[in-house]
Amino acid sequence: MSTTPDDRLVDGESADEQEKDAEATRGVGGSERAGGPSAGSDAEADLPDEARRAIDELVAEATSRRKGRGALGVVAVAAAFVLAFLAVRALLGDSGSPSQASSAGAGSRGAPIDSVGARTPAEIAKSGTIRVGVFSDKKPFGSVGQDGQYEGYDIVYAKRIAEDLKVKIRFVPVEAASRVEFLTSGKVDVILANFTVTPERAQKVDFAKPYMKVSLGAVSPKGKAVTRESQLAGKRVIVVKGTTADAYIQAKHPDWKITKFEQYTEATNALIDGRGDVWVTDNTEAMAFSLKNEDRFVTGITQLGPVDSIAGAVQKGNVELLSWLNEELVQLGEEKFFHKDYERTLKPVYGKAAKPEELVVEGGAL
Repeated sequence: MSTTPDDRLVDGESADEQEKDAEATRGVGGSERAGGPSAGSDAEADLPDEARRAIDELVAEATSRRKGRGALGVVAVAAAFVLAFLAVRALLGDSGSPSQASSAGAGSRGAPIDSVGARTPAEIAKSGTIRVGVFSDKKPFGSVGQDGQYEGYDIVYAKRIAEDLKVKIRFVPVEAASRVEFLTSGKVDVILANFTVTPERAQKVDFAKPYMKVSLGAVSPKGKAVTRESQLAGKRVIVVKGTTADAYIQAKHPDWKITKFEQYTEATNALIDGRGDVWVTDNTEAMAFSLKNEDRFVTGITQLGPVDSIAGAVQKGNVELLSWLNEELVQLGEEKFFHKDYERTLKPVYGKAAKPEELVVEGGAL
């Protein structure tokens, strides 16, 4: 009987083709498994009995058929079965439940971040570690020093929270635009990253009582100082994405020419390099930068827009942790904690350019 080329591929394999099929089969299962786990390997030993039986049956069928593409197709299924099982097993712990990402030590950057959802103070205490989202590049509030350790006004507050909860602290670096997302996704328990309270943000997260007050300011080169809000209309304005400065300009001055950056260091570098005429940010940050670079820059506008408050934030609906933070603020106010924090972290930067009463909030009361 004559056959078509396609029929021959199915019904009449050559010796070479049969040998190729046999080699492929040996690569998956049987007594001569060459390409995959051997009969005595750890990977195969961990396979459940039903998985091993299913694979052996598929391999046996492939071996008996030796029918060109048919055999290879069955072999492919067997191989896929093994790979799929091992992939699932890699994602599951020995108990069969999803395993969590490994936790990095306090102050580490670029490490995997656990997403475990909102946790109560009791749950945080039981875990032994609180995860706090902070800035890593915004002096003097949250930054990484030359010794690789976090430092700043927000950092001192965060450490006190951990101390009173009797737990270790894990600092998780955040960008301005990612603060809300890190809370809503459960990557951190608390955000202490110079977080200005706004109605829009309050719809997504729960803010504790404030521990600082702030307005916007504008930094510009000394020789071309911007001293009035009206002057900003014709300037190249630099902002950090997701900040109150960004939101204020979009709402009040959508016609201004603005350039947005993800990080504060990117914004300051753009100002230094002349890629913008003025940087609009929190007045506390503006003054800190201009004082550090007083030979080149000045904070020509110290109050732009309304006076706002800065507070810690937790995941929406985490009432227990929110209440704990508010009670903690009252207790800290009795010992003038934030005035001491100011003396330690902000006064060396601001000197006589600012007074603690202009920035500090004690006991959560404006």
